[in-house]
Amino acid sequence: MISQPSRHCTVELQALPSRIGQVRRIVSAQLRYWHLDPLIDRAALGVTELLSNVHRHARPDKICTVEIELLLDRLTVSVHDHDPRLPVIREADPGSTSGRGLAMVAAVSESWGVRPDGESGKVVWFTLPASAPVVTASLRPPYETASEVTLRHTVDVLRPEHAPARSAVAG
Repeated sequence: MISQPSRHCTVELQALPSRIGQVRRIVSAQLRYWHLDPLIDRAALGVTELLSNVHRHARPDKICTVEIELLLDRLTVSVHDHDPRLPVIREADPGSTSGRGLAMVAAVSESWGVRPDGESGKVVWFTLPASAPVVTASLRPPYETASEVTLRHTVDVLRPEHAPARSAVAG
């Protein structure tokens, strides 16, 4: 049974350096709320890179919308801006200090892409797998911890009737 098949959060902002940090914190807090803590670093890095690109390159304005959506086992982070020009993906020089944002997004994400949004701009997005193992309180680990072994041994010593049978023949 799927209890929460979809979760969604949208933030509209002007992509200025001070706002980028705020949105990164909003995304991190939202993922914590959704219990997706393992995705926080990669999502925060990706959204920072996409918003930095809006700040550097988007025209006619820096207004954009950040959207994060959890649909079943996939988190999608997207940034919509008003510039219809698609980004130019180029090989970044390893020594350069700029031009590697989309390469970093590609490196930390499961998939990413760009799509035109009519004449009103474009959307740059990336996905992260959000599947996590289900933890059930009744499940025990397949091993005993040192404290469990000590506790079992202590109980066996205190209650000899629970101790394993011993051979009458001394060896």
